[in-house]
Amino acid sequence: MQIEHGRRVRRRRTLIASGAGAAVLGGVLVLLPWDGGDAPPPAPGPAALARSAVTTGAPAALGDLAVLIGDRETHLRAHPLDGASWAVLGAAYVERGRRTADTTNWPEAEKALRTSLKVGAERNPRALEGLAALAVARRDFPSAKKWGESAVKAAPKRWTAHAVLIDAYTGLGDQEGVGRALDKVMELRPDAPAVGARAAAVYRDRGWREDAAARISDAAAAAEAPAERAAYLEQAGRLAFERGDREEALRFFQEALRTDPDQRAAQAGQGRTLAALGRTTDALSAYQAALAKRPAPEYALELGELYESLGLGQAARVQYDLLRERVRASGAAGGDEELVLGRFEADHGDPASAVRRLRAEWGRQPGTAVADALGWALHRAGEHEEALEFATIATDGDKGGGVRSALYVFHRGVIEKKLERYGPARRHLREALMINPYFSPLRAPEAERALAELGEPSVEDPPGA
Repeated sequence: MQIEHGRRVRRRRTLIASGAGAAVLGGVLVLLPWDGGDAPPPAPGPAALARSAVTTGAPAALGDLAVLIGDRETHLRAHPLDGASWAVLGAAYVERGRRTADTTNWPEAEKALRTSLKVGAERNPRALEGLAALAVARRDFPSAKKWGESAVKAAPKRWTAHAVLIDAYTGLGDQEGVGRALDKVMELRPDAPAVGARAAAVYRDRGWREDAAARISDAAAAAEAPAERAAYLEQAGRLAFERGDREEALRFFQEALRTDPDQRAAQAGQGRTLAALGRTTDALSAYQAALAKRPAPEYALELGELYESLGLGQAARVQYDLLRERVRASGAAGGDEELVLGRFEADHGDPASAVRRLRAEWGRQPGTAVADALGWALHRAGEHEEALEFATIATDGDKGGGVRSALYVFHRGVIEKKLERYGPARRHLREALMINPYFSPLRAPEAERALAELGEPSVEDPPGA
């Protein structure tokens, strides 16, 4: 009997070994019973790690994405009717474009995802969800809503489809939709770090700073993959900076970069924080390094304004030219960068052009960030009464603007000062500097000057002045 038992064990091991080769499809390790004694099972390879990330809404490492993309492209040349692999390839392109700001990934992603819809299963929530994520990356929130809702209809219990709708509804200013989508995600997958990160972003937009910080801290602690943990540390750094805690923000950004050196958003955050700490040489180096690998237009705007605050106008203009170039490239790939371009034109270009662009953006996707930018552009173009209407939307929690943004409140205070509403102007300028005294190298000093011009309220002023 012992001999027969030994034969059965050897036969079982042989079957597992041969089955494991078939189980690695496209670099994805299918977990089988491990019978290797005390030694641990082999770690999943780069393609498996990237696929796990892109199919569960988590950030993926750039090196792993490159392996996954190459692997799926090779596989699909031999199996062009594999709809599931087309969906994975499209999701990988979306994630690589998001991480690198290389918009040439977007047409490739769209081609792969639409091919998945064409050749894949009749109900294909992965491809629909991928198209929603692509639309979010392009800042096309109406399309993101359409694709995301289609994905939810195809697979109501697929939590990642509800998660991408959070981004879509946020961009459209639909706070009720955001709440419904977040509730569903937390019902379906309450323990996932990616869900905690989504919740933190929503709480931040609602002005729940402590809750947001707690959720993102938990998400970073629970994340196992370095790229995912680094992304959540970067998010924690942004939250810390927004509340004016420079030292804590810098610690988060530095830890994110140690965890994943390709985390360029953290490098830009490092530049932002070092500038606030007065370490301008280090700040410039950090921004330049971030832009070299991830030339996002918003980083170029931030660096340009830092140069401008230092009196380096020519260096600032170089960054503003880069911003325009990146906006054009994004537009050619189907992206919508009207928000960042409108913000740039309002302060450094043509305010009337900014108003035209941002009015159209507001008509299409009326999010809080667009309300703030349009209000400021109207002010810069001399339309102060209408400007205040939009600044109020961006800063009044009852109207959807619950986020505690020093920049938004500063904009409202300056507009109120121009309209000679000195009491509200004084309150809002003080609030901006209380939220974050270092919110902008150009605008924070302007807030201080405006407050000094207003002075203290007179004993003869009406109550609330």
